[in-house]
Amino acid sequence: MSALITSTYFCLFCILCFSIRIRSDPRYHWCPDTATYSPNSTYRSNLNQTLLSLSSNGTWENGFYTYKVGHGPSDTVYGLFLCRGDVNTDDCQQCVKDAITDVLKRCPKEKRATIWYDYCMLRYSNESILSRLEMSFTLYLSNMENITDEPNRFRQLLGETMNEIASEAVNSNLPGKKFATKIANFTEFERLYTLAQCTPDLTSGDCDICLRNAIPQLRTCCDNKKGGRVIFESCNIRYETYSFFDPTTVLEPQPTPNIPPIQPPAPSPSTTGQGNGGISKQVILAIVVPIAVSLVLFFIGSCFLKRRTRKEPHGAISFVESLQFDLNTIALATNNFSADNKIGEGGFGSVYKGAFLNGREIAVKRLSKSSGQGAKEFKNEVVLIAKLRHRNLVRLLGFCLEGEEKILVYEYVPNKSLDYFLFDAEKRQMLDWSKRYKIIRGIARGLVYLHEDSPVRIIHRDLKASNILLDGNMNPKISDFGMARIFGVDQSQGNTSRIVGTYGYMSPEYAMYGNFSVKSDVFSFGILILEIISGRKNSSFYQSDGAEDLISYAWKLWRDNRPLELMDIKLQNTYVRNEVIRCIQIGLLCVQEDANERPNMASILLTLNSHSATLTLPRQPAFFLRSRTQYLPKVQDSYKPTSAWISFSVNEASISELYPR
Repeated sequence: MSALITSTYFCLFCILCFSIRIRSDPRYHWCPDTATYSPNSTYRSNLNQTLLSLSSNGTWENGFYTYKVGHGPSDTVYGLFLCRGDVNTDDCQQCVKDAITDVLKRCPKEKRATIWYDYCMLRYSNESILSRLEMSFTLYLSNMENITDEPNRFRQLLGETMNEIASEAVNSNLPGKKFATKIANFTEFERLYTLAQCTPDLTSGDCDICLRNAIPQLRTCCDNKKGGRVIFESCNIRYETYSFFDPTTVLEPQPTPNIPPIQPPAPSPSTTGQGNGGISKQVILAIVVPIAVSLVLFFIGSCFLKRRTRKEPHGAISFVESLQFDLNTIALATNNFSADNKIGEGGFGSVYKGAFLNGREIAVKRLSKSSGQGAKEFKNEVVLIAKLRHRNLVRLLGFCLEGEEKILVYEYVPNKSLDYFLFDAEKRQMLDWSKRYKIIRGIARGLVYLHEDSPVRIIHRDLKASNILLDGNMNPKISDFGMARIFGVDQSQGNTSRIVGTYGYMSPEYAMYGNFSVKSDVFSFGILILEIISGRKNSSFYQSDGAEDLISYAWKLWRDNRPLELMDIKLQNTYVRNEVIRCIQIGLLCVQEDANERPNMASILLTLNSHSATLTLPRQPAFFLRSRTQYLPKVQDSYKPTSAWISFSVNEASISELYPR
């Protein structure tokens, strides 16, 4: 009896302990034995150094890292890893560590080895593999289920989508990545999910060659299948009829999977037999097993609670400390907040360009001292916002909190803001239609993340051209997101008496009554679209054109079937007609007076990325009134207390107080 209890207890303990961490299994490994090494050789020593370097650099944000060590042809090791483009740094690092453990077991003596997982690929060789196109080895993986509905149409859709996604991966906007995902509608209930990726060290030409060679091979391995992959050492492609990648990197909303109910396992055949005192083995097991399971679960639960209690505060403290800069460091980086370093000023404070001693450039926002938050609340909100990661958001690197100083440290984005180019007669020539369309889609991606995919829902509440920064490749990055939270304005309520935003971009329900929601950002996005297309600023349109405002002008042209007349004259030789008209229609839908009639950002993004998506017709938009003052609330700019009854604040201050009338 006691032996049975002990053995049961031990087996369950082992099973539960093993299941605490589930490691992903490799999809395949390849280690040709053309060249081998001995356990005590210099090559093995260099290989250990290479794998250690790969493991310790698994947190690189672009998910790719290379390493070389050795001097002679017999002992030099070249190594690299590539994580799938949508995988976060923690999962990437864990996958790399798993790969290192597995590859040494599966390829214990070969100088050349490659191992593939769903999340990553690790590779090393005694010959150079860096920045070289390699397609000598091909791995096929396919879904066992067949396409039953319209296989020919599926085959055509797959070919078209794969060709599109190959081009997107080659010309990817993701920093340091050649990676793209795409969703296409197949049937009313089924979608096609696709992915393409190259190692980032390839040239665009080599990446294109690699992917174009992989696509035709889908017919060889996976024709009429619901999923398939073609994998080279330098690139890979994949498709499925289910979502297999991180939806935050995708622009369309994800369908809810149909998960069949879990069926209880069939009862195993019972065995008979009488034991001590006539008690059957079944009875003994029925008594012992539940007790053993309860004890084991209680023991493991207690261990986890103890570990969590002991470790979590330390981890939280270390993360906060990693974000906090001292004032002397910031002052040194900005030349003591020199006027020469000042690059902007807004309602929340002044912005300075700076550089740390290691050469890293930063943007420093020195908040005005009117914040209503205490130090603890300010720090908590900064830590929250600093955890947000998206290619179309400006990254918050940290903060400084000393005395009355509240300072935010951001990544530096070199090409200034969108308004710097868009509203300048000469500079906006640099923004052809392809760049403007890319900017529109990038802003939409960032807003989808803030509204739906980030750890906490963020309503920007001050979306405008000056808050859209442009990186070296003119990719848009939303800035000042979460500033309402950081500055102490309550964002947990749907109504506020403190308005955060810029007139000309505010939705009517927000400007007049203080009601805000994600649809408030949608309204501002609609204004931005119309500004990007026209090259004209909404807040100064009345004075220059004699119309009520940009929205009214756009609506008149749309109603009169003359939408292209809204377009900036600088775009005449570069625009794509259907794209421009579609964007104007989206812009007008976004500025509907009734917030419920405005689309959400996810559906907007879907429309921007799918030429087949249908749009409803816009209705007469908000603010389409004869008198400009009819819709304006009585406001007082918190930085200019004497102003009242103004349509737009003189310096576009981002905070105003709302007074009822």
